[in-house]
Amino acid sequence: MVASNKTAGGRRPGALPEVRALTVADIRASLAEGAADFARAPGIGLAIALVFVVIGMAITTSLLVLHEPWLIYPFAIGFPLVGPFAAVGLYEVSRQLEAGRTPTLGGVLNVIWAQRRREVSWMAFVMLFVFWIWLYQIRLLIALILGRMSFATLDRFAHVVLTTNEGWLFLGIGHVEGAALALVLFSITVVSIPMLLDREVDFITAMLTSIRTVLASPPVMLGWGLIVTLAVLAACVPFFLGLLVVLPVLGHATWHLYRRAVV
Repeated sequence: MVASNKTAGGRRPGALPEVRALTVADIRASLAEGAADFARAPGIGLAIALVFVVIGMAITTSLLVLHEPWLIYPFAIGFPLVGPFAAVGLYEVSRQLEAGRTPTLGGVLNVIWAQRRREVSWMAFVMLFVFWIWLYQIRLLIALILGRMSFATLDRFAHVVLTTNEGWLFLGIGHVEGAALALVLFSITVVSIPMLLDREVDFITAMLTSIRTVLASPPVMLGWGLIVTLAVLAACVPFFLGLLVVLPVLGHATWHLYRRAVV
């Protein structure tokens, strides 16, 4: 008798996980469940979000002190690019709540620390690399388009990009390039990081599964990406304080979206 090379679930070893098409109802339900998880463990969500609020404030202050205020906007735009990695601890909270356990901050921090030896660390490298490309191309555009202009203050930079032809050209090209990078990074990370936390798979498998999830329901997933981007940008405006609520809710919601998307 020839032994079967399939697992008990009928999937061949090494095959990509099955993904489901999502609907707008899934987005609404995931957001509701994300808000519910935040309400059940608000202390952990606030503690994790506070770290990134402090980081955002520190970066902004440093750029002002170093007379590089023009970098504040690219950093704020780029923050959603690394948002999925920032929410690893929130995924763990949702996973424990889903399993009927009571999460603790110490336990969640231990799980986050343990990821340095797992595939999540490779995803962090990919995300930071894309973020570095984003900042580099902004510097390149400034050199090519605004190189002859001076903007030592944030007000001056805003005046240049909003009131000159060169500034509008810079904004147009910069946002098109940024949107392309964001689309690529969103596609490879939207479910890959919660999947790597949840399962023992390699990061290539996780990225391919994430891309297949986006391709299974493009309008819905792109809508989700737009919701995340706009919510995070709005949360960054009042000294990043809005992240104290937005980051936990979106992080928990992403976990539930992953659970709906990947069989």
